[in-house]
Amino acid sequence: MIILDSAATPPPVRGIPLQQPRSTKGSQAMKKFMQAAAFAMATLIAMTGCGSSDTDSGEQSVTVWMYQAINDEAKHKELWENLTTKFSQANPGVKVDVKFFPWPKRDESIQTAIASHSGPDLVYLVPDQLSTYADAIEPVDTQLSETRKNDLLPNVRQAVTVEGRMLGAPLLTSSNPLICNAEAFKTAGVTTYPRTWDDMTQMAPEFTAKDMYAITYSADPSQTLNMSFYPLLWQAGGSVFDANGQPAFNSPQGVRALEFLTGLAEANALEADSLTTAVNTEQTAFAKGHTGCTWSIPASDLAKYVPPEDLIVLPPLKGEQSVAYGTVGSLAVLKDAKHKDAAGRFAAFVTDPVNSVDYLKAGGYFSPVKNSHLLYAGDPVQEKVEQTLPNVKFGEPHRAARQVMGVLSPEIQAALMGQKTPQQALDAAAEAAKPLIR
Repeated sequence: MIILDSAATPPPVRGIPLQQPRSTKGSQAMKKFMQAAAFAMATLIAMTGCGSSDTDSGEQSVTVWMYQAINDEAKHKELWENLTTKFSQANPGVKVDVKFFPWPKRDESIQTAIASHSGPDLVYLVPDQLSTYADAIEPVDTQLSETRKNDLLPNVRQAVTVEGRMLGAPLLTSSNPLICNAEAFKTAGVTTYPRTWDDMTQMAPEFTAKDMYAITYSADPSQTLNMSFYPLLWQAGGSVFDANGQPAFNSPQGVRALEFLTGLAEANALEADSLTTAVNTEQTAFAKGHTGCTWSIPASDLAKYVPPEDLIVLPPLKGEQSVAYGTVGSLAVLKDAKHKDAAGRFAAFVTDPVNSVDYLKAGGYFSPVKNSHLLYAGDPVQEKVEQTLPNVKFGEPHRAARQVMGVLSPEIQAALMGQKTPQQALDAAAEAAKPLIR
């Protein structure tokens, strides 16, 4: 399965593998090695013409950095080739070169490329990355028509807007509501699906009594918290950051969310392997029919291993409120782009709802515009997931969002492993996050 929220080769749960803080001398050495490798990568990219340039014929050249948002690598490249060919036919003076990179260490390579002015013209980013790299991004407000901007779902437009500037042209969206396995419920003898945290807690013993799990939850630190802990934090009424941009996840709401999880972990109701390892979708207990529910794996990925009739799409669990996470994949123009207008025109072309249909359906994604429900009309799973888009939360934009995940993830895992109490874990992460926030 592919992670859109972050980077991987592709890892099991969509999300961005995070650079984790290390404390040992060996880890510090590895960190320096990776930084040097990232710099070398950016230098090589610059030497091989990754940035835009004029060709001998006078063409404008636009370079795009893209990541494998579709599992089928050959199909993914074919779709981009089709898009660039159609664009070039309509814009004969512009040559577009789409370069594909692996998800792992994506942020490190982007950061290095920006710092060394050797980056691409366009790059695929999600909302918290738009905030992180805001100073290096050229707004796309003028490249998208007023009609296009007004057609966007309100929460999508808000997700790509930073300090009043629209920094990304939205290409796709996703939603991760609660997904339950009907066959697993039948095996466990559970006849009703959960709507609230209390429902989940009450039904968990019926699963564990059959040597099954109530939830597949990924706690491996390489996986994004957007797909795991943050939805519970929001459902509790909490937030990652407060109004002043300071850590707020160690609030009473955050503690309550983590206590909900640790209670399930203590009862052996969380899939054991996923607490310590990034498990491929097909290898999860959910895909094998041994877990009741998950919100960490997209329905489109699960549909490859679980019969559609057994995938039950439900509203997100409710603590104080019902909230799901989703992502917005967008194309952003970097300020260093030599031909900003050409880059912006390509971004507008690719993200046009008419031009992106094949790409969206191939990846199991949704259109970021209103009234696009016909994209999956008749699909027993995707049509229901699509209906949840207006109420999805696309993360919490903050310049230090990625770094904060890096210090929070291992603390949450420590709590789930019984090494710290929820309050201790969240307080430790909040303290570690303070120096990261500027």
